[in-house]
Amino acid sequence: MTDPEICGCCDKTTARPEEERKKLIHRLNRIEGQIRGIRGMVEKDAYCADILIQSSAVNAAVNAFNKELLANHIRGCVARDIREGKDEVIDELVATLQKLMK
Repeated sequence: MTDPEICGCCDKTTARPEEERKKLIHRLNRIEGQIRGIRGMVEKDAYCADILIQSSAVNAAVNAFNKELLANHIRGCVARDIREGKDEVIDELVATLQKLMK
C-alpha cells in the first residue's frame, strides 16, 4: 500500500491497494474524457438530444464509480471498524447512502 491521501471533506484517509487505486483512477479518467466530449459537443452546437444521451452516459459512469467505491468502502473501512467495535461507522454509512440516493 502507498501513503493514504487526504479526502477534502474530513481528516480521515484510506490507504488503497495499488490495483484498486488504478481501477478507480481509470474510471475517473474515462468520465473526464466523456465530460470533455460533452463540452466539445456544446461548443459545436450539437443537437440537444445527442448531448443529453452523452450526459446520461456520464451519469451511468459516475454511478458505476460510486458503486465500486462504496463496495470497497464497505468491505474495507466499514468491516474493519465494526470488527474494532467502532459502531459509529454504521451511522456514517447510513448518512453516506442517504446522500447517494438523493
